[in-house]
Amino acid sequence: MKKNVYTCFCVDVIHEGHLNIIKKAAELGKLTVGVLCDSELVRYNRFPILSIEERIKALLEIPEVSDVVIQNCIMYDEIFEKYRPDIIVHGDDWKKGAQRAIRENVLENIGKYGGELIEFPYTNTENVLKVEKRVKERLSMPENRRSRLKKLIEIVPIVKTIEVHSGLTGLIAEKTIVETEKGLDQFDAMWISSLCDSTEKGKPDIELVDITSRLRTINDIMEVTTKPIIFDGDTGGLIEHFVYTVRTLERIGVSAIIIEDKVGLKRNSLFGTEVVQEQDTIEHFCQKIKQGKAVQLTEDFMIIARIESLILEKGNEDAIKRAKAYIEAGADGIMIHSRKTKPDEIFYFCEEFRKFDSKTPLIVVPTSFNSVTEDEFAKYGINIVIYANQLIRSAYPAMKQTAELILKNHRAQEADKFLMPIKEVISLIDVL
Repeated sequence: MKKNVYTCFCVDVIHEGHLNIIKKAAELGKLTVGVLCDSELVRYNRFPILSIEERIKALLEIPEVSDVVIQNCIMYDEIFEKYRPDIIVHGDDWKKGAQRAIRENVLENIGKYGGELIEFPYTNTENVLKVEKRVKERLSMPENRRSRLKKLIEIVPIVKTIEVHSGLTGLIAEKTIVETEKGLDQFDAMWISSLCDSTEKGKPDIELVDITSRLRTINDIMEVTTKPIIFDGDTGGLIEHFVYTVRTLERIGVSAIIIEDKVGLKRNSLFGTEVVQEQDTIEHFCQKIKQGKAVQLTEDFMIIARIESLILEKGNEDAIKRAKAYIEAGADGIMIHSRKTKPDEIFYFCEEFRKFDSKTPLIVVPTSFNSVTEDEFAKYGINIVIYANQLIRSAYPAMKQTAELILKNHRAQEADKFLMPIKEVISLIDVL
């Protein structure tokens, strides 16, 4: 009787490396290939270009493959429980990095259910590297990058978004993967904040840095990343200017712009009523949304309306009233903001909002109410969480400490223990 052999692929394109493993695995018995589901594929830092149906079809066309199943979790517990494979086959490249957690999970299940793990050398030919590079390049193209945010909202329980303000921080957002009790995890999207963009340039956060300068930041990030970008558009400026911003961002591959319903000199929302901040009229802000939507050329780009009613202490009734009007005007999402440390008013807004709208994405930026977990946000119908300034806020204390240590000791040795080795810095950057 043939042994049951199982392997799983987390890819869209089957190259010679995968075919080598499939051929060797099929020699060991009846081969079943797992296709990782979309939500887990995203957690694994692989965004699907092809649909899961297309991926299944491609594998079934390979003669050595007897069956194809959907693997719903990157860990193998369900696979062992359901299929009891005699042999698990995998490339030996998962012995290092975040993939080690998956390998350990397989070994744990073998200890529990029995079976054998066979690892074949990973095929690392020039052709394989070329194929993998091409897949990454496809994801970075404007049309693919721009459409990803809407797809992510459909795929994952909540889209985890981290602030980036340079090519280097973009690489951190792109490549950081961690092991959790649920498997692997990573950020889904990037937020280009006006606050961080201004701070990086040593400028105040008052819409002083113009769109041309901010586009250079976007370009630096886009050159080295593939993940979708949400752009902080502040107030959006004059309607006559906003339409050009929309058209430009859409063309270069940005997924969304968030604009806040305030007028006059832009001040950071966390100041609240401590400084003069004037909320826009509903009618004028709706007109801005309508004009922005009118100039779009695709269905992919999103205009998200940020409501400042709670920031300005006008209450949830005003916030809900505005949300309804903005959605009617064409807004693709609603961001609700608060400067309170407790999330009560945010949760109340979400509950009331979901009573009349179950589809429009909700976005939060939990800078103040930072004790709330993503799972809690998801329970209230929130679709996107944005960690809006944590990278830049963590960078500056570290750099200041290093500068002080060098000044105090008149040398750099004492600072070295706080520094990332230069080889690790260089390894973040891919060479063409």
